[in-house]
Amino acid sequence: MSKDPSITVLSGGVGDERAIALITGRCLSEALEQDFQVNRVEVNTASLPTSLNPETTIVYPALHGEFGEDGQVQALLEAQGIHYCGSDAASSRLCIRKTLSKRTVEAEGVTVVPGRTFDVPGTVPSVAEIKSEFGLDLVLKPEDKGSSVGLHLIESEVDLVQTLGSLEKGSWLVEKRIRGRELSIAVVHGKGLGVVELIPRSGVYDYTAKYTTGETEYRFPAEIDPHIEGRIRTAAETAFAVCGCRDFARVDFMMGPDSTPYFLEINTLPGLTPTSLLPKSASVFGFSFEGIIKELVQPAINRFNSIAEPS
Repeated sequence: MSKDPSITVLSGGVGDERAIALITGRCLSEALEQDFQVNRVEVNTASLPTSLNPETTIVYPALHGEFGEDGQVQALLEAQGIHYCGSDAASSRLCIRKTLSKRTVEAEGVTVVPGRTFDVPGTVPSVAEIKSEFGLDLVLKPEDKGSSVGLHLIESEVDLVQTLGSLEKGSWLVEKRIRGRELSIAVVHGKGLGVVELIPRSGVYDYTAKYTTGETEYRFPAEIDPHIEGRIRTAAETAFAVCGCRDFARVDFMMGPDSTPYFLEINTLPGLTPTSLLPKSASVFGFSFEGIIKELVQPAINRFNSIAEPS
C-alpha cells in the first residue's frame, strides 16, 4: 500500500501578487490540514526551499504571477524530480502570456477579445494605430500579470495618450473593451464546473473589487441561458486542453450584448482566498471549500504514488 506524501504549500513569492498569495497559502493549508500533513513555507526569493524531499512530499505552489504562474517554480520543481500540483512549466509559460494563450485557443474556434501586444520601451504603437484597429473604448494591462495588476481603462484619445506615456517597462496588451457581463469558470480534471458572474460595485473588476469584501457581488450559478452556459463550459474545457493545462485552472470571459462569450485569459494557479472564484464555481457542483481543495491536490498525490509503487 502506498502512503500519501506530506504537502508543502509554498506561499508569498516575489511578485506584485505576494499579499494575495500569502492569503491563498494560509487558506489552502488550513483546508488541507484536516486530511494531510502540511508544511507551509513562505517564499521570499525566486528559489525553492532546500528542505524539499521528493521522496516524502509534494508541492502546492500557491504563488501568483511572477515565480508562480510563469513556469519558473515549476521548472525548478521538475529539475529536482518533485511532484507538484497544477500545470507544468511549459503550460504555465504559455498561459501567463495572455496574447499567446488567446492565439492558441482562437485556433481551436474559441472567440477571443481582439487585442495586440507591445513592449515598453520598444514597439509601442501610435495612438492613431490603436484607434484605427480597436477604437477608443479600450482595456490596457500587463501582458503577463494577474489580479488586474496595472489595469487601465481607456475611454478617449486623451486617456490613451496619457496612459501610453505613463507605462512602466515591460510587455503590455491593449484590447478592445467588451462591455457586458464578466464571467468565470473553474476547470478541474479537464471538466468545467459552475459559471460565476462578477458584478463589481464600481463597475470595474479591478484589484480592489477582487480582494475587498463587499466590493463585488457574485452570482453562482450565473443567471444565463443554458445554451450560453454550455458554450462557456465547452470553451473553457477547450482552452484548458489546448493550452496543455493539468489538474485545475480558472478561465475568464466577457459576454457581450449579443451574448457572445469572449475568452479573456486562463489562470493556472487561481486564488483560494475568501473572495476567490474557483471555490465559488466548485460550490455550484456541490463541493465544499475543503472538498474542492482535496480534488485539486489528488492528481499530484496520484503521480507521486504511481512512481513510489514498485513495478
